[in-house]
Amino acid sequence: MWLWRIGRAVIDPVLFGIARILLMPSYPRPPRFRFGRCLILAGLLALAPIGTQAGEGQSSGQGNAPDEVDSENLFGFTEGTDVGKKGEQDLIVDTIVRFSKRRAGPGASGYAAAQPVISYQYDPTDNLSIEPGLYFDTRDSRNIAGVPDKAFATFNGGSLEVKYQFFKRTDERPFSLSVQAEPQYARITPVEGQGADVFSVDTRLMADVRLVPDKLWAGFNLIYDPSVAHLKGSGEVDRTSTLTVSGTLMTQIAQGVFIGPEIRYFRAYDGSFLNRFLGRAGFAGPVLHYQVKEKAFLTLAYATQVFGHDRDPEFTDRAFYLNQAPRHAVRVRFGLVF
Repeated sequence: MWLWRIGRAVIDPVLFGIARILLMPSYPRPPRFRFGRCLILAGLLALAPIGTQAGEGQSSGQGNAPDEVDSENLFGFTEGTDVGKKGEQDLIVDTIVRFSKRRAGPGASGYAAAQPVISYQYDPTDNLSIEPGLYFDTRDSRNIAGVPDKAFATFNGGSLEVKYQFFKRTDERPFSLSVQAEPQYARITPVEGQGADVFSVDTRLMADVRLVPDKLWAGFNLIYDPSVAHLKGSGEVDRTSTLTVSGTLMTQIAQGVFIGPEIRYFRAYDGSFLNRFLGRAGFAGPVLHYQVKEKAFLTLAYATQVFGHDRDPEFTDRAFYLNQAPRHAVRVRFGLVF
């Protein structure tokens, strides 16, 4: 009973927030878009009560023994709640590649942008991790709407990720909750690739739950990312923000091998505090995670935009939102623990 109350106290506010975002009547929309939102919401609501029941009906009898699976890098674009053991260190190479955007006119076109990150993670306590990182940028764009033609590769900036896990998952409490803040500085705007001084803070509320012992895990993220860019040359200041909800299910099909689907719902705004709605997009795709004897891991994720809407009058009748969001994205994450 106490586990059910804890789960309700934590999950209900998050789900009501998700419901408000997904069902917000900000503009007229075709029926298929309303159906897509309702489908995502129904899936999230269906998974919530399972997490609170798992600890009661499917405990493996280990009591307060911690979950042997590290969820931190288990998912794809969704981040897990776990933090390593005190004194543990990780070296991580994380690359997100975004490609395919709206063509500006007739003729050949193409868009691909990759942001590799090399980071070092240190865990000063069992519940806290600190992860500084170095960002790089490589891209090639030709004949893309709103994006100048250019091709280059360069050092981009740095970040400092701080993550706190409130409690560990156990058999009696298979649910965990964490918060994370990652201030970032970049020299290049993420979509157009223009020179700028870009300051942003990726802020996340993360939850995950072990639904079936040694078999099935679910993860959820609520992400708020404000950004201020001082464009070089023109002196203009561009303030934007995004709000993202993501969820995933991962099942272990063999020792150390996990697969599952992932969905994300993304909203973009003009202004640092979600001031004016610009567009929305929904993504779906598979995730593969391979754990190598607790000392190394490899995570692969693919996401494609399955629906979207752009508030720009020129593109409002199009099916996807391709202003700030890509049509496709791939994430490759590799890490070593020492």
